[in-house]
Amino acid sequence: MHAAFAWMHGNPKTILDWQRELCAIPAPPFGEEARGRWMAARFVEIGLERVETDEAGNVLGYAPTPQLGAEHSGPIVVLSAHLDTVFPAGTPLQPVVRTVDGADRLECPGACDNCAGVAGMLAIAKALVSTKVEIPCPVLFVGNVGEEGEGDLRGMRYLYRTEPLAGRIAAHVVLDGAGADSAVTQALGSKRFQVTIAGPGGHSFTDAGTPNPIAAMATALASIAATVLPDEPRTTLNLGTIHGGTSVNSIPESATATVDFRSTSAEELIRLEVALHRAAEDAVECWNARATAPRSRGLLSFSIAKIGDRPAAVLPEESPILNTLRAVDRHLGLPTGARLGSTDGNIPLSLGVPAISLGAGGEGGGAHTLREWYSTRDREAGLRRVLLLTLAMAEWAAEQ
Repeated sequence: MHAAFAWMHGNPKTILDWQRELCAIPAPPFGEEARGRWMAARFVEIGLERVETDEAGNVLGYAPTPQLGAEHSGPIVVLSAHLDTVFPAGTPLQPVVRTVDGADRLECPGACDNCAGVAGMLAIAKALVSTKVEIPCPVLFVGNVGEEGEGDLRGMRYLYRTEPLAGRIAAHVVLDGAGADSAVTQALGSKRFQVTIAGPGGHSFTDAGTPNPIAAMATALASIAATVLPDEPRTTLNLGTIHGGTSVNSIPESATATVDFRSTSAEELIRLEVALHRAAEDAVECWNARATAPRSRGLLSFSIAKIGDRPAAVLPEESPILNTLRAVDRHLGLPTGARLGSTDGNIPLSLGVPAISLGAGGEGGGAHTLREWYSTRDREAGLRRVLLLTLAMAEWAAEQ
């Protein structure tokens, strides 16, 4: 263990070089292939075994351990970091490293979220392999796709439903962004919907009396926006976008809106989903009832498509991974601040797998903006924390 710590202490430039290289590779939602190839090459270079890319695009590799000599079917521990970013294709990616207050500062979109997490994961893998730390059960490293936005955690969903891994993951540590003073223990759930109201459309004067999809959509959105939300469990709703129509003197043929619900309670998310369907149905019925013959060219209809679904969950207070993290933090003199977040950890937590999402050390800011940055200050403390937690959970898993 001391040798592993020494490797991380003595190789900050290697870790930063990985992070800078990764920043320069685009990884928009559903476009992570180039980063996946880079990730697989680094896994092989480090010395991980059974390196492969699955059908979803996740890159997997195991730390060398005697258990892999046979066809192992027992428990494993996962350490993962997502490859994708929020930035669309064509976003300028020109990573720059500056020295600020005595620490290296990397400036580039995605530098912190999540190049910091990926670089931290590589540092843990390299430290374990190069120093031949004995690991009591297999540790699987995963550079996964689909964490951000429209990706809707598709990489994690695939990992947990696909053989031979399904049902074997005993514990999961997620690396996401910077920091070493908190842990995501509550998975913020979300449901996202696209609402479409359609009708025959027509001329604003000649076909007056034909029901208007935009008017109906406005009624539906006003109704859902007035829904009473609880303070506990904290629950929010957002009307994100609305589109429709072709000109000021045309009755539109359709209107489309997107809606986002978030809560720590699965029951609240279901309640809001029901309320959205009721609001759309009532609005369409209301405006269809106001259609006037003979000028009306027809009636309205509506459809609601789910475009995102992240499960809500809470890590139990006495979970083995949380108790272990507290012990690690006491040993390192770090705080254990529990917080709420929406990460890859939502999937394992919702399935009852002990999982926690941590920063990979250092400091960061400007996440999801073109001014994003990451500072290496105190990165080493975060990496020690992750390494100790991962190995302690491997020991726990081996005893199960």
